[in-house]
Order: sequence, then C-alpha cells, then structure tokens
Amino acid sequence: MRVAIASRIFEPEPSAASFRLAALANAFSEAGHEVSVLTVRPVRSQRDDSDRNRRYRVRRFPVLRDRTGYVRGYLQYMSFDVPLFFRVLFGPKRDLVVVEPPPTTGFFVRLATALRRTPYAYYAADVWSDAAASTGAGGAVVTVVRSMERFALSGARGVLSVNAGVSERVRELAPGSRIHTVGNGIDTKVFTVDGPRHQGGAYAIYSGTASEWQGAGVFIDALERVLDEHPGAKLVFLGQGSDWPELQARAARLPAGAVEFVPTVPPATAAEWIRGAVVSLASIRPDSGYDFAFPTKVYASLACGTPVVYAGAGAVPEFLRTHQKDARVGESVGYEVDTVAKALSRAFANPPSRTERERLGVWVAERVGLDAAARNAVRALEGHPQ
Repeated sequence: MRVAIASRIFEPEPSAASFRLAALANAFSEAGHEVSVLTVRPVRSQRDDSDRNRRYRVRRFPVLRDRTGYVRGYLQYMSFDVPLFFRVLFGPKRDLVVVEPPPTTGFFVRLATALRRTPYAYYAADVWSDAAASTGAGGAVVTVVRSMERFALSGARGVLSVNAGVSERVRELAPGSRIHTVGNGIDTKVFTVDGPRHQGGAYAIYSGTASEWQGAGVFIDALERVLDEHPGAKLVFLGQGSDWPELQARAARLPAGAVEFVPTVPPATAAEWIRGAVVSLASIRPDSGYDFAFPTKVYASLACGTPVVYAGAGAVPEFLRTHQKDARVGESVGYEVDTVAKALSRAFANPPSRTERERLGVWVAERVGLDAAARNAVRALEGHPQ
C-alpha cells in the first residue's frame, strides 16, 4: 500500500506520539509498504539530518507554535490542519491515511479523504474531548471537540487504540467503529538501563507533559512534607505542559532548589535524567474523568530501570500491582498529599540498586517495546485495503 501518516508532531520532537508514529512508519516500511509522513518543521534547536536516514519519506512544512514552542492551541492546530487538508486533497493518490489527534486534524482528514475516496485510520492514543472536559473547558468547547472527535472516529476505516480503556470510550463515542486495540509502549532502544545517568543527587522526576488533568501538583505538596526527613531530596519536572505555571507557583513556596523545571530535551537526554532518578512520578486526578489513560511516562521510566510512584486511579495501579512480583516496578497510592508523601519518603529511603534496575529494564524491554504495538497496528490495517 501507499500509506501516509499525518501528525502535527513527529521525531525529532520528543513526545510519546513522536516515538509511537516513528515506530508505526518503520513497521509499515518493514512490511513492504510505501510510507510518507506529513508533519511539521521542528523548532530550530531540534533540527537534524535524521530524515535522510529513514526508510520512509518525511514531508515537513511550517506551523505556528505557542510561546513554549509547542503546537498547542486552536490557531496552532489550524495552521497545521488547513494546509494538511490541501496536501491530502491535491497530493499523490494513497491507499490509506493514518491520522493522529487532535480531533481537528481528524476532521480535516476525513473531509479530504472523502473527496479523494481514500480510506483513513484514526490513531486513538487518548480521548481528547474527555481531556478537554477534565481541564475545566467550557461546555460549548467540550461539545465542539466531542462532535469533531466523533466525526473523525466514525468515518475511519479502522481505529487504533492503545488500551482497553480507550477502546471502550471510543465505542461509547462512536458506536459501530472498527476498533483495534494494538497496545502501547516505549522506544526501548533509547529508554534503556544502559547509558549515562544525570548526576544530580537524590531526586524524583516527573517527565513529559504535565496538564491540569494529571494534577502533578500533589507531588510538590508532598515533597514539602518529605523535606523534614530527607532534606536533600529534590523534585525535577522535565518537559512542558499547560500546568507548568501553576506548578511553578506552588514550587515557589519550597526552599530554593527543591524543585527544578527543565524544558523539553532530546529523548536520549531525557533518558539520562530518568536513569539518574531515585523514582519516577506519574498521576491522574481521580475527578478528571480521564482515568482510563495510561501515561507513557510510566513505560519510559521502567524501561530506564527507575521504579514509579503513581498517584490516582485507572489502569496504572492494576498494572503495578500485577507486576510487583516480577520486578521492582514501584507502587500505586491514592491521590492524597499525605499518602503520596509517605510513598516518596519510602522511595528516597530505599533507592533501587543497580541489580534491581537492570532486572526491571530487561523485564520491560521484553513486554512494552513500541515495535510490537506498531506491528499489531500494521497487521490490523493490512486487513482492510480499499
């Protein structure tokens, strides 16, 4: 098949979507399909020559970004979606287009592919309308996002879902959709136990996106209580997110240097930070309505041999409880400051040994590599040619 993958984010920009879609493009290519990726030009600091060495073609074009350099916001989305509509409509004939959220992109791809009579697949890594509702967006905004998401899902020849929870929500939003639960994971060639470690003392790390629905502020409040017992403990936020201003305001109450904010870095550098941490942190607010999600940062941390403390409900607690006997994966606790503080104190008092890290890294590499999920996706979509 001649396959196009359309996404507002792609390598070398570090994100879960970038890793997942690069693995998908590789899997399609390995299966003998002709692949092109329709994406954006990265910010200057992230540009490299990696596109020359790929087995598929990457077509990039300019896009508007927010003040943090991220393609986030309705105007930014439109700066990608509108040109994409015309690129699909007037570009080469393809047998399949795979589109990544946001729903606005799925909306325009459905219109363009309908005019070209080309099937498309929607990659549901999460449910954007639920995320919008969890951040307190206005009812009208949520209604519009949900309508666009339902439109994108219902017109797809196939919907790729990362877990059973997302599949169930897709089924509720767009009954009759042909859903393929292909799984998810992390690039275990980058996020691995082996490699340099950041030397920054004893610190816990919250890596990746920090949005309102994740509620990462609970870790700052918990650290305030932990510092009496572990005065050298630190908390590092690595990445970006809409909740950063609120997190920085909370951190200002703590002693200088107790909380550090590190903007987005290349994946290999992020892996160094994660390897050097005593523990990795992840959360989803129980009242967010988004507890079916499984943060990819959990996979990245475990692949680097760093156990996780997770606060909240959803799929992650069951995953951690199920596998505690297999390796030192970490622990899940309730979304309360006192409970989180006790878990952090235990982590700082008992950092993982080198042997425990290596065992954890090997265990994860065998189970949650992105390549397996990508191959599942390709096999699912190969069964539905036009």
